[in-house]
Amino acid sequence: MISVIIPTQGIEQPVVATLAALVPGAAAGIVRDVVLVDRPGSDVVERVADFAGCQYLKFDGPRAAALAAGARQTRSPWLMFLPAGAVLDSGWIDEASQFMQGVSASGRQRAGVFRYARSPYEGIKIRHRLHLLTRFISGPSLDQGLLISRDHYERLGGYVPAARRAEAKLISKIGRTGRADLRTRIFVAA
Repeated sequence: MISVIIPTQGIEQPVVATLAALVPGAAAGIVRDVVLVDRPGSDVVERVADFAGCQYLKFDGPRAAALAAGARQTRSPWLMFLPAGAVLDSGWIDEASQFMQGVSASGRQRAGVFRYARSPYEGIKIRHRLHLLTRFISGPSLDQGLLISRDHYERLGGYVPAARRAEAKLISKIGRTGRADLRTRIFVAA
C-alpha cells in the first residue's frame, strides 16, 4: 500500500487534477492515504482535502521540510511523492504494483521515478526542450514524482529539512543504479 504526499501552493486546480488521477488507485486498494501539505494563509486546499477525504497538513517552511513532515504523517510501507498538478498515465497502478512486488522479492532497495511527458494539449515550447535536455544530462527532475519504500527512504535519511536542494540530494543518494525509470508517464502542469 502507498501513502501519497503532495506539496501544494494553495491553488485548488492542480491539486484536484492530481487527486483525480489517484482515484483509480484508491479504488484498487493500492493508495492507502493522501497527505496534502500546504502553506498557511489559504484554506482552499484544506476544503479540497476535507471533500476528498485526504489528510491535511499546514506547514510553514521549505518544500523539503514539508515533504518530510508529510511523510511522517503516513504509515504505509511505500511512499509516493507527487507535485501538485502531476497527472499519472492510466497504467500506473499495475506498474507500481509490479515494481513494489519486484523490489520486495529481490531484497534490493530501489526507488521508482515516473517518465516525464509534456501535456499533449500544450504547444511545444523551448522550455520543454530544455527540460528534456536537462533530464537527459542530469537525470530526473523533482517534478517527476518518486515511489520509494519507507525503509529505503528512512535509511537514506529522507528529505533533510535544513539542507539546500534536499530533494535533489535525495535523488542523488538513490543514485542511477538504485533508481528505476518507470514506463508510466507523468504529465505536469506548467
